[in-house]
Amino acid sequence: MIFFLALIIGVPAGIVFARVNKTVEKIVFFLYIFLTTEEITINFVSREFFKGTSRGFEVGIVDLIGIILYSLIVLRAQKKPPRIIPPGAPIYFILFGFCLISITNSAPGYVMNSFFEIWKMIRMYLYFWINYNYIIKYSQYDYIVYCFRAIILYISYHVIRQKYFMGLWQAKGPFPHQNSLVMYMIVLNSVVLAFIMNKKQRIKLFWWITTFALGSLCIVSTFSRAGIVCFVLSCMVIMMLSFTNSVNPRKVGVTILIMFIGLLGAIRSMDSVITRFESAPVESANVRKMLAISAVNMANDKTFGVGLNNFGLKVNLPYHYSDHIEELTEETQGGLVETIYLSYAAETGWHNMVVYFLLLFYFYFKNLSNYVKYRHSDYIWLPIGLAGGLMGIYMESALEWVLKQSNNFYQLMLCFALIGSMDRLYRDKQKLKWLNWKKKLRKIREEEREKGKITIPHY
Repeated sequence: MIFFLALIIGVPAGIVFARVNKTVEKIVFFLYIFLTTEEITINFVSREFFKGTSRGFEVGIVDLIGIILYSLIVLRAQKKPPRIIPPGAPIYFILFGFCLISITNSAPGYVMNSFFEIWKMIRMYLYFWINYNYIIKYSQYDYIVYCFRAIILYISYHVIRQKYFMGLWQAKGPFPHQNSLVMYMIVLNSVVLAFIMNKKQRIKLFWWITTFALGSLCIVSTFSRAGIVCFVLSCMVIMMLSFTNSVNPRKVGVTILIMFIGLLGAIRSMDSVITRFESAPVESANVRKMLAISAVNMANDKTFGVGLNNFGLKVNLPYHYSDHIEELTEETQGGLVETIYLSYAAETGWHNMVVYFLLLFYFYFKNLSNYVKYRHSDYIWLPIGLAGGLMGIYMESALEWVLKQSNNFYQLMLCFALIGSMDRLYRDKQKLKWLNWKKKLRKIREEEREKGKITIPHY
């Protein structure tokens, strides 16, 4: 009832108010990013006890807000027509197509479960498309980084409450798992760090460094071994690209200050981190290896995979992909393979895993291209932050399937939209310069013609 009230009344009201009031429009856009941290959703045809990456036809408050922003894009189409096929979309379509083909190998009675994941992929593409087309000016990037700061503060509140008041060993914030939190925070904190080091305009360093420190606390509080290592590597990439771009006293001072704060934090939490690394059960690593072997068996057995969102079913008996796992019986149930790359290979085929790699690195190299294009711009911080953040989550995804969870999937598609929009804005700016140059040249030619002589050849 709440969902349909929001759909029938809330969405039209949001469109009207956002159309006539810019403040409301900015709030709507903020919520479109902010609410990816929360699971405010309902599942149609819900199968909550199914071990899969999707358990129903999920629709969330983020999707309803997307309808509002989509309407705004359509309403302004005459002034700023949207790009129907954004960059990278054809690769995503190929990935999506092979996922559809894989459903032919889904287990009888579980075809619906495959369409759960198909529906999620459609929602995520729409999130990418809307963000890509909604961002039409550079000032929106400044607004987005302030949204990121608000999100970090919100997540920090949850983590501090769980860690120091509820006594949770591994805090997870508002997310379903601590690994979801650490991957989400790596991206946010990377962008904030790049903003601090590279923003040319004056900013309130105290508040931004405090935000970065709180984000780092959230990452350490998860005690995710892979997450902590990947975050450190992300920070190293950001500092390397920042100093490669330019060197100034502010960057040196910020780097020393952040390293000093990081050292104090490391000393404070060193015992817990060391304990986490030393006490990690050997069985956990063994299970990861065993499930990875099962995934390879599935990918080798079926050209198009065993069926999207079917790994959690076919890893068990009566299927024989996990005969090497002695502990599995008819009474026990195996989990999901702990790497998103082998998950795609097992469920949709080796070729689709390659397509997924192409999608990820297409946007990564396009972002590096943006880094070159914006080297002398005030917005160089965004390509630098995304270069560090995406590298971190790409590496961690070799050990986690978290990027298939809605929260992190949304964030990944937002990163892709930011990369694509930066490329589009740069091209539009260059095109405008070219048109202005041609206009100026034409004016000079007309003036020379009026004087009775043409000194500039006709092109």
